[in-house]
Amino acid sequence: MISAETVKELRSRTGAGMMDCKRALEETGGDMEKAIEYLRKKGLAAAAKRAGRTASEGLVEAYIHGGGRIGVLIEVNCETDFVAKTEDFRDLVHNLAMQVAAARPQYISREDVPEEVIAKEKEILRAQALNEGKPEKVVERIVEGRLEKFFQENCLLEQPFIKDMDCTVKDLINEKIAKLGENIVVRRFCRYEVGEIS
Repeated sequence: MISAETVKELRSRTGAGMMDCKRALEETGGDMEKAIEYLRKKGLAAAAKRAGRTASEGLVEAYIHGGGRIGVLIEVNCETDFVAKTEDFRDLVHNLAMQVAAARPQYISREDVPEEVIAKEKEILRAQALNEGKPEKVVERIVEGRLEKFFQENCLLEQPFIKDMDCTVKDLINEKIAKLGENIVVRRFCRYEVGEIS
């Protein structure tokens, strides 16, 4: 039997509906972490359905950090003005601005990385692997693995979320999509740091 307290705790941790939380706990034998994973998987499925919808409302957030040494401007879009005004959405945009300040992404997603940058990175990674004395037959696999790490470090959506390293920024956005019921898109961002040459 799943207690109402457990359902409430899961709801407060995930933002999912009461019945979804109850079902998730029943499906996972009352295991809180597995129930969260179950809901996230369901949320991701819900988010995928919304991905095609137009997001033309939203917010621009300005975030200043380190006593004015780092500044970030970020635009995050949703589908309606109503959602743009919710605390959940504002909190998400603020967290994304903090992520950009702290983790210094260069691109929003791997699709935004120019082909010539990927080609150059592969060339460097291949030379590194060969210089480390790796056999030719495994070099391509090593390059692909290290390229994945490059995407995780340089693409906002693939970075581990600074407040929960077990979750990527994309997972965080998908959770909000599932909770708010609208497509959410990071449109653009710009990061400034005193003394840094762009």
